[in-house]
Amino acid sequence: MKPLMTTALVCLFACTGAVWAATPEAKTEYKQKKETAEREYREAAQKCDAMKDNPKDICIAEAKSARIRMVATAKAAMENTEKARAASAKEIANADFAVAKAMCGSQVGNDKDVCVKKADAARIAAIANASAVKKVNDARSEASSDKQDANYDVALEKCNALVGTAKDMCVSAAKTKFKKM
Repeated sequence: MKPLMTTALVCLFACTGAVWAATPEAKTEYKQKKETAEREYREAAQKCDAMKDNPKDICIAEAKSARIRMVATAKAAMENTEKARAASAKEIANADFAVAKAMCGSQVGNDKDVCVKKADAARIAAIANASAVKKVNDARSEASSDKQDANYDVALEKCNALVGTAKDMCVSAAKTKFKKM
Protein backbone atom coordinates (compact mmCIF):
# COMPACT_ATOMS: atom_id res chain seq x y z
CA MET A 1 0.00 0.00 0.00
CA LYS A 2 2.78 2.44 0.86
CA PRO A 3 4.42 2.32 -2.60
CA LEU A 4 1.05 3.14 -4.18
CA MET A 5 0.68 6.27 -2.05
CA THR A 6 4.24 7.37 -2.71
CA THR A 7 3.81 6.82 -6.45
CA ALA A 8 0.55 8.74 -6.39
CA LEU A 9 2.13 11.69 -4.60
CA VAL A 10 5.09 11.80 -6.98
CA CYS A 11 2.73 11.58 -9.94
CA LEU A 12 0.38 14.22 -8.59
CA PHE A 13 3.02 16.74 -7.61
CA ALA A 14 5.42 16.35 -10.51
CA CYS A 15 3.79 19.20 -12.42
CA THR A 16 4.43 22.55 -10.79
CA GLY A 17 2.85 25.00 -13.23
CA ALA A 18 -0.63 26.23 -12.53
CA VAL A 19 -3.20 26.80 -15.20
CA TRP A 20 -6.31 28.41 -13.79
CA ALA A 21 -8.77 27.17 -16.40
CA ALA A 22 -8.85 23.68 -17.81
CA THR A 23 -8.33 23.50 -21.54
CA PRO A 24 -10.96 21.83 -23.72
CA GLU A 25 -8.46 19.03 -24.43
CA ALA A 26 -7.90 18.49 -20.70
CA LYS A 27 -11.65 18.36 -20.09
CA THR A 28 -12.08 15.82 -22.88
CA GLU A 29 -9.24 13.68 -21.54
CA TYR A 30 -10.73 13.85 -18.04
CA LYS A 31 -14.13 12.75 -19.32
CA GLN A 32 -12.56 9.84 -21.23
CA LYS A 33 -10.55 8.70 -18.21
CA LYS A 34 -13.60 8.96 -15.99
CA GLU A 35 -15.61 6.80 -18.41
CA THR A 36 -12.73 4.30 -18.62
CA ALA A 37 -12.52 4.19 -14.84
CA GLU A 38 -16.25 3.48 -14.55
CA ARG A 39 -16.09 0.74 -17.19
CA GLU A 40 -13.06 -0.90 -15.56
CA TYR A 41 -14.74 -0.67 -12.16
CA ARG A 42 -17.87 -2.44 -13.43
CA GLU A 43 -15.71 -5.18 -15.01
CA ALA A 44 -13.70 -5.64 -11.82
CA ALA A 45 -16.84 -5.64 -9.65
CA GLN A 46 -18.34 -8.40 -11.81
CA LYS A 47 -15.26 -10.53 -11.17
CA CYS A 48 -15.71 -9.90 -7.44
CA ASP A 49 -19.25 -11.31 -7.56
CA ALA A 50 -17.84 -14.83 -7.82
CA MET A 51 -16.04 -14.39 -4.48
CA LYS A 52 -17.39 -14.57 -0.95
CA ASP A 53 -16.75 -13.03 2.45
CA ASN A 54 -13.52 -11.10 3.06
CA PRO A 55 -11.90 -11.83 -0.32
CA LYS A 56 -14.97 -10.30 -1.97
CA ASP A 57 -14.76 -7.25 0.31
CA ILE A 58 -11.09 -6.80 -0.60
CA CYS A 59 -11.81 -7.24 -4.29
CA ILE A 60 -14.55 -4.60 -4.25
CA ALA A 61 -12.43 -2.19 -2.22
CA GLU A 62 -9.56 -2.62 -4.70
CA ALA A 63 -11.90 -2.01 -7.65
CA LYS A 64 -13.28 1.14 -6.01
CA SER A 65 -9.77 2.30 -5.14
CA ALA A 66 -8.60 1.87 -8.73
CA ARG A 67 -11.59 3.87 -9.96
CA ILE A 68 -11.01 6.65 -7.43
CA ARG A 69 -7.30 6.74 -8.23
CA MET A 70 -7.91 7.09 -11.98
CA VAL A 71 -10.64 9.73 -11.65
CA ALA A 72 -8.84 11.76 -8.97
CA THR A 73 -5.56 11.75 -10.90
CA ALA A 74 -7.32 12.76 -14.11
CA LYS A 75 -9.20 15.55 -12.34
CA ALA A 76 -5.99 16.88 -10.79
CA ALA A 77 -4.31 16.81 -14.20
CA MET A 78 -7.24 18.63 -15.77
CA GLU A 79 -7.36 21.36 -13.12
CA ASN A 80 -3.55 21.49 -12.88
CA THR A 81 -3.41 23.31 -9.53
CA GLU A 82 -1.69 22.52 -6.25
CA LYS A 83 -5.08 22.47 -4.53
CA ALA A 84 -6.42 19.90 -7.00
CA ARG A 85 -3.34 17.70 -6.67
CA ALA A 86 -3.58 17.81 -2.87
CA ALA A 87 -7.29 16.96 -2.97
CA SER A 88 -6.56 14.09 -5.34
CA ALA A 89 -3.84 12.72 -3.07
CA LYS A 90 -6.26 12.85 -0.13
CA GLU A 91 -8.95 10.97 -2.08
CA ILE A 92 -6.41 8.34 -3.08
CA ALA A 93 -5.18 8.01 0.52
CA ASN A 94 -8.74 7.43 1.71
CA ALA A 95 -9.31 4.84 -1.04
CA ASP A 96 -6.08 3.05 -0.12
CA PHE A 97 -7.22 3.09 3.50
CA ALA A 98 -10.47 1.38 2.52
CA VAL A 99 -8.48 -1.38 0.79
CA ALA A 100 -6.14 -1.82 3.74
CA LYS A 101 -9.08 -1.87 6.15
CA ALA A 102 -10.80 -4.55 4.05
CA MET A 103 -7.60 -6.59 4.18
CA CYS A 104 -7.76 -6.38 7.97
CA GLY A 105 -11.24 -7.92 7.89
CA SER A 106 -9.97 -11.49 8.02
CA GLN A 107 -8.11 -10.86 11.27
CA VAL A 108 -9.62 -10.92 14.75
CA GLY A 109 -9.08 -9.27 18.10
CA ASN A 110 -6.00 -7.22 18.74
CA ASP A 111 -4.41 -8.24 15.43
CA LYS A 112 -7.35 -6.67 13.59
CA ASP A 113 -7.18 -3.52 15.74
CA VAL A 114 -3.45 -3.16 15.06
CA CYS A 115 -3.99 -3.74 11.35
CA VAL A 116 -6.68 -1.03 11.17
CA LYS A 117 -4.54 1.39 13.19
CA LYS A 118 -1.59 0.81 10.83
CA ALA A 119 -3.84 1.42 7.82
CA ASP A 120 -5.16 4.61 9.40
CA ALA A 121 -1.63 5.78 10.21
CA ALA A 122 -0.65 5.28 6.57
CA ARG A 123 -3.72 7.26 5.47
CA ILE A 124 -2.94 10.09 7.86
CA ALA A 125 0.69 10.15 6.70
CA ALA A 126 -0.33 10.31 3.04
CA ILE A 127 -2.76 13.14 3.71
CA ALA A 128 -0.13 15.00 5.73
CA ASN A 129 2.39 14.55 2.92
CA ALA A 130 -0.09 15.92 0.38
CA SER A 131 -0.74 18.96 2.56
CA ALA A 132 2.97 19.46 3.16
CA VAL A 133 3.80 19.31 -0.54
CA LYS A 134 1.10 21.88 -1.26
CA LYS A 135 2.40 24.17 1.50
CA VAL A 136 5.99 23.85 0.28
CA ASN A 137 5.00 24.66 -3.30
CA ASP A 138 2.87 27.60 -2.14
CA ALA A 139 5.81 28.88 -0.06
CA ARG A 140 8.18 28.54 -3.04
CA SER A 141 5.78 30.48 -5.22
CA GLU A 142 5.42 33.20 -2.62
CA ALA A 143 9.19 33.37 -2.11
CA SER A 144 9.73 33.69 -5.85
CA SER A 145 7.22 36.53 -6.00
CA ASP A 146 8.86 38.25 -3.02
CA LYS A 147 12.29 37.96 -4.66
CA GLN A 148 10.97 39.42 -7.90
CA ASP A 149 9.37 42.32 -6.02
CA ALA A 150 12.63 42.99 -4.14
CA ASN A 151 14.63 42.95 -7.38
CA TYR A 152 12.10 45.32 -8.95
CA ASP A 153 12.54 47.70 -5.99
CA VAL A 154 16.32 47.58 -6.52
CA ALA A 155 15.91 48.38 -10.21
CA LEU A 156 13.62 51.34 -9.41
CA GLU A 157 16.10 52.62 -6.86
CA LYS A 158 18.82 52.54 -9.52
CA CYS A 159 16.51 54.53 -11.78
CA ASN A 160 16.17 57.21 -9.10
CA ALA A 161 19.78 58.24 -9.78
CA LEU A 162 18.74 59.27 -13.29
CA VAL A 163 16.65 62.22 -14.46
CA GLY A 164 14.25 63.04 -17.25
CA THR A 165 13.90 60.73 -20.22
CA ALA A 166 16.69 58.43 -19.01
CA LYS A 167 14.81 57.86 -15.76
CA ASP A 168 11.52 57.25 -17.61
CA MET A 169 13.22 54.72 -19.90
CA CYS A 170 14.88 53.02 -16.92
CA VAL A 171 11.55 52.73 -15.05
CA SER A 172 9.84 51.44 -18.19
CA ALA A 173 12.58 48.83 -18.70
CA ALA A 174 12.30 47.73 -15.06
CA LYS A 175 8.52 47.40 -15.36
CA THR A 176 8.90 45.30 -18.50
CA LYS A 177 11.65 43.10 -17.03
CA PHE A 178 9.74 42.40 -13.82
CA LYS A 179 6.29 42.25 -15.48
CA LYS A 180 4.87 45.14 -13.50
CA MET A 181 2.83 46.73 -16.31
